[in-house]
Amino acid sequence: MRKAAAISLALILSFAFTLSCRKKVEQVPPPPEVIEQPTVEKVDEGAKVVEPALTEEEIYASKTLDELNQEAPLAMIHFDFDKYNIREDAKPVLQTNASWLQKFRTAKVLIEGHCDERGTEDYNLALGEKRAKSAYDYLVSLGIDPGRLRIISYGKSQPLDPASNEFAWARNRRAYFLLIEK
Repeated sequence: MRKAAAISLALILSFAFTLSCRKKVEQVPPPPEVIEQPTVEKVDEGAKVVEPALTEEEIYASKTLDELNQEAPLAMIHFDFDKYNIREDAKPVLQTNASWLQKFRTAKVLIEGHCDERGTEDYNLALGEKRAKSAYDYLVSLGIDPGRLRIISYGKSQPLDPASNEFAWARNRRAYFLLIEK
């Protein structure tokens, strides 16, 4: 009987051990609902503070006349030999200039008329004035207040290109726009 009791005990223990080693499937509760909290970013003391971008008007206001003129926001136009009428390729340039002037309504401009080296000084001064005046008239026709525009002729006294060839002469026959007041 002892033998039977020992075998019975061994069977019970092995059965209990087998049951205890069996993998249990646990019911895992769903994760709790995440509620987003506003995050507080840590500020690095050495980090740069990012400032908001400036508007075009703020950038314009922050610059000097010299800085603006170096950037040349108003493009020059060119003329044919011995002519002062606005060429077709100059019209879109003047329209862009007029758009800029409409955006910055306090700007005042000096329109300089220039010629190439050919011809007398008096003739070129008169021709330069006609070139500046034709650019002036075109801008006024596009809605620019004439009180914001001035003209001057330099004739042949301020060449853009000092060479004496057709390429240089073509560059020198121009109307140049200079900001004189913000």
